[in-house]
Amino acid sequence: MAAISGFQFAIDRGGTFTDVYARCPGGKTRVMKLLSEDPANYTDAPREGIRRILEEETGNKMPASQPLDTSQIDWIRMGTTVATNALLERKGVRMALLVTKGFRDLLYIGNQARPKIFDLEIATPDMLYEEVVEVAERVILEDSTCQLSKKPDLQIVTGTTGEKLEVWESIDKEQLTKDLQRIYDKGIRSLAVVLMHAYTFDGHEQEVGKLALEMGFEHVSLSSAVMPMVRIVPRGYTACADGYLTPCIKTYLDSFAGGFHNSLEGIRVLFMQSDGGLTPMDRFNGSRAILSGPAGGVVGYAMTTYKRQTELPVIGFDMGGTSTDVSRYAGEYEHVFETTTAGVTIQAPQLDINTVAAGGGSRLFFRAGLFQVGPESAGAHPGPSCYRKGGPLTVTDANLVLGRLLPDYFPKIFGKSEDQPLDREASLNGFKELTEQVNEFLSSQPGSVKKDPMTMEEVAMGFINVANETMCRPIRALTQAKGHDTSRHVLACFGGAGGQHACAIARSLGMATVFVHR
Repeated sequence: MAAISGFQFAIDRGGTFTDVYARCPGGKTRVMKLLSEDPANYTDAPREGIRRILEEETGNKMPASQPLDTSQIDWIRMGTTVATNALLERKGVRMALLVTKGFRDLLYIGNQARPKIFDLEIATPDMLYEEVVEVAERVILEDSTCQLSKKPDLQIVTGTTGEKLEVWESIDKEQLTKDLQRIYDKGIRSLAVVLMHAYTFDGHEQEVGKLALEMGFEHVSLSSAVMPMVRIVPRGYTACADGYLTPCIKTYLDSFAGGFHNSLEGIRVLFMQSDGGLTPMDRFNGSRAILSGPAGGVVGYAMTTYKRQTELPVIGFDMGGTSTDVSRYAGEYEHVFETTTAGVTIQAPQLDINTVAAGGGSRLFFRAGLFQVGPESAGAHPGPSCYRKGGPLTVTDANLVLGRLLPDYFPKIFGKSEDQPLDREASLNGFKELTEQVNEFLSSQPGSVKKDPMTMEEVAMGFINVANETMCRPIRALTQAKGHDTSRHVLACFGGAGGQHACAIARSLGMATVFVHR
């Protein structure tokens, strides 16, 4: 490896843990793991990881309360789940939709798809926008066979696709200004603009965007800029997702950069996008950030496993603290161009990654005689019971109770002073209570087949089995559902919790080989 002049940082900010990998001048490498959220000790985990490594390697004191000196930093690359979590938890910014007059309910109606056709009660997903403004404008694709009466001075424009369009109605700026002022007065500062045929003629959207910014709106997502493609419904959803999430990303990026001298000016800072590519910090936006975190893992195992360790196709098994992401690589990246995440259809290139809400931090429930894992997660704060923050029982606690997770080999970053190991006693006490509930239920069932009460270890293993089956399903969807033989694959295991479950997953799917990355 060639000598480097400055520190190079690669960071994965997950839902539970933040991992920092650093190349130091001289060739030394450092790895650091921090809780993604630990308000008592730091405000931003990636910045704190960089600060600690710089301080330890240079020997210079760098107070956490002061901006970090960037003179010794070469570049920073990061994948983050900020956009994903904001969409899943509906914690984006307040926004309004601007759409061609007559189509105010277009995105609410959607494409009328019913993925769960046999559900007795269909729950429509909540809209991301809070208000709708109808823009009085209309352009029509030119059609020589049209017999409708037209204005004699009709303006003809040429779209980016080379198609001719007729401008039947120009924007009424006076009325639009009044409508925008109304929603501005309600405190809304982000807009998504979705006009008919904007994929080929963006003139009207540009006019609307310019007017909105002049009035003081902080962010405007134009569908013609976010995803200039036909089909206004997915284009509209994508623009709404961008308007909903991008301000959250910008807020985080400003906060992250604000912790460094001159806000990282002059430093190469790149963020991973959903399609597996890197983009500069100032061009990182919401619609392309949904899979920012998981995409980095796909690129990593594709470069280190396939055709290097094996000739077989590779299944990526990324089990983190909050969720598990699975993907497949057989010589080329598998992309999809329209996906639905948290009820929102997004039309943007993404790696084909299936995500399930089962991770190390997934909560354990005993409900009506059934063991249930997730989808609720304990996150990083308070985290699992063993994190010493009074959190609930999770998959991590089950692994700890069963001896599959060894505190001596786990980072000692818990407690008020961040130097305590995992608290096994807290996990044991939690499982004792849960085991009592399970046995009480079993004994109350008439004609119960199981006469002996379940042990604490049997209860813990029961939850592990449920979690494993939950994680096997998306792998089958990527392989068997597409005509591939699952057993003719290799399992590439990574993520903080992956090693505890990889062998069981491989055994269930008939795989003979598991690669665990160093």
